[in-house]
Amino acid sequence: MSIDSETTALFPDEVVTHAHTRVVEVPGIRGRVALITVDNGYDHTRPSTFGPAGLASLDAALDEAFAAEPAAIAVTGKPFVFAVGADLSGMGQLGEREYAHRIAKAGHDVFRRLTESEIPTFAFVNGAALGGGLELALSCHYRTVADNAGAIAFPECFLGLFPGWGGTQLLPNLIGADQAVTVILENALNQNKMLNPEKATGMGIFDVQLESPDFLEESLRWAADVINGSRTVRRAEIDRGQAWDDALNRAREIAASKTHGASPGVDKAVELLEIARNGDLDAGYAAETEALADALMTDELRAGLYAFDLTQKRAKKPAGAPDKSLARDVNKVGVVGAGLMAGQLALLFARRLEVPVVLTDIDQERIDKGVAYVHGEIDKLGAKGRLSQDGVNRLKALVTGSLDKGAFADADFIIEAVFEEMSVKQQVFGELEQHVSPEAVLATNTSSLSVGEMGAKLAHPERVVGFHFFNPVAVLPLLEIVRGERTDDATLATAFAVGKKLKKSCVLTADTPAFVVNRLLTRFLGEVIASVDEGTPFEVADRALNPLGLPMSPMVLLQLVGPAIAQHVNETMHAAYPERFGISDNLRRFVDAGKTAVWTTDEAGNQIVDPEVAELWQQGDNPLSEEQVRDRALRALAEEARIMLDEDVVVEAADLDLCMLLGAGWPFWLGGITPYLDRSGYSELVNGKRFQQPGVASLPSS
Repeated sequence: MSIDSETTALFPDEVVTHAHTRVVEVPGIRGRVALITVDNGYDHTRPSTFGPAGLASLDAALDEAFAAEPAAIAVTGKPFVFAVGADLSGMGQLGEREYAHRIAKAGHDVFRRLTESEIPTFAFVNGAALGGGLELALSCHYRTVADNAGAIAFPECFLGLFPGWGGTQLLPNLIGADQAVTVILENALNQNKMLNPEKATGMGIFDVQLESPDFLEESLRWAADVINGSRTVRRAEIDRGQAWDDALNRAREIAASKTHGASPGVDKAVELLEIARNGDLDAGYAAETEALADALMTDELRAGLYAFDLTQKRAKKPAGAPDKSLARDVNKVGVVGAGLMAGQLALLFARRLEVPVVLTDIDQERIDKGVAYVHGEIDKLGAKGRLSQDGVNRLKALVTGSLDKGAFADADFIIEAVFEEMSVKQQVFGELEQHVSPEAVLATNTSSLSVGEMGAKLAHPERVVGFHFFNPVAVLPLLEIVRGERTDDATLATAFAVGKKLKKSCVLTADTPAFVVNRLLTRFLGEVIASVDEGTPFEVADRALNPLGLPMSPMVLLQLVGPAIAQHVNETMHAAYPERFGISDNLRRFVDAGKTAVWTTDEAGNQIVDPEVAELWQQGDNPLSEEQVRDRALRALAEEARIMLDEDVVVEAADLDLCMLLGAGWPFWLGGITPYLDRSGYSELVNGKRFQQPGVASLPSS
């Protein structure tokens, strides 16, 4: 193997995944099975990964296994985890391509020993299998998976990379090119979608799914049947002709629509899938090795690793959060409002906290409709097998409704999700205070209004806190927790504790208009709309940001957010910062006309500007090019981000990055807003300085 002490020394902080070999007797076969367990020595909160020392340990374990001359070799993981791939924190520190090449080749060299073994090899996937962990499993001849294994995926393209230890070659030759495109590109670029064991087995990634309580014993019995010939494993025939061509065309379409050419790693994944058509592992692995060595030296890779590091570390230890010991227990939740957002919140609280949740609204009909929505969503979870019937019944019993706010008397946490109008929210909180205890937390899901002003007239304003979710609530992981001027530490600590139980990534923000995500998006979108007002064609303005590879174009974002909501937030921002947030009379007319989208389709199915929108939108005679619109938007982002840091809206620039990654879908391969603005030169151009020190902005934090 091509890993030496010099290369290992490049990963001084590697949490080494050790591989341990034991030889076990298995009834039903002649000879014994060499069982290798990969384990990094931590509890299940830190999954096993492979750096150079980890690969060397697995290599040594394979030496021991082959020396025992067993009837079979099997690889499994520690409880709940098989393996989750390469040690990404170390990968970002590689300074020379030579070392990157060594590590890329070492992964192939070690895993390939299982593929080319004359002794049957098995992967017993007992838990999470991501990236290199899934490649380790694919390198074996046969695979079992536990029915409770979670997180099965190739997430590399989500990070701007590609599977580099055999994944692009082995997977399409096992399940076909089209399904491989789904796993490697489509799922990864669809918010890093995971597979469950049943789906993965149905695709042919695993040969069989086995029950979790006795998974290892059942896997050994299944392996014995394969070895002694009593069980035959059949694999799908792979079409390397037109079906492969069609799959590659679909891959290119996915890459183009999701990244617009902004992620070289995604484009490289498509190239590698094309190479895999011949089934030549020598050529395929050589191509993966060279491509991975190149990628590990790029800014895009370091940006993706920086983003990954933020979501894995900073998101789990929110900066500025009070001591968690100050948090109060939450044994009952109230939700004021029974509309769609309120229903989503009630469902989330009931599922994650497993405490009673009461909804209220202005009339019984709305309450009944809101409760029915939540109960219906719970029934859907049961129909999908994600809840047992007992679980469905128990969860539905937790969610009720009441016209009487006295039902909140024993609630510990009440969140409002009513109309976005200050007077309405103040009235709601004023009424609530007549019924709830002085310690009960009053949370607001406002997207832009002042938390402090909302609680200013209360007897206990210290228990008011911003709790800003992003829609859809069940999907987007960000939760902006807003500290008002008088919010106390106990309230804030309780908010963070609840956010953690809801499985959200919480970021502390100051009580400034629109907080973080909506403020940056409003500034950005406002510049694009202003360019259209001045005469730029809709088509030009909407394409202008494509080179960044953002998840959607500005006009599609406007449609998703809702023009009325976007206009309301913009008015809030204009009132606070009129010199930077302008008001578009065209957008106001657009909203007043009840329009929800700029685009429509003609009879031929082509996307065109809605003729009614074109008629009401009064444009000037100063059109900009795509480059000019993009330059204008990025200058505005650089300016607003610097002002927000100067105003202490968040603790550090990393929090701006984390918010945009998790709340706005900012691509991981761009590494967050501030590193991108640093790399592209806008930070210094607009502000005269970088957000982060040179050499740091694209690298993972320590």
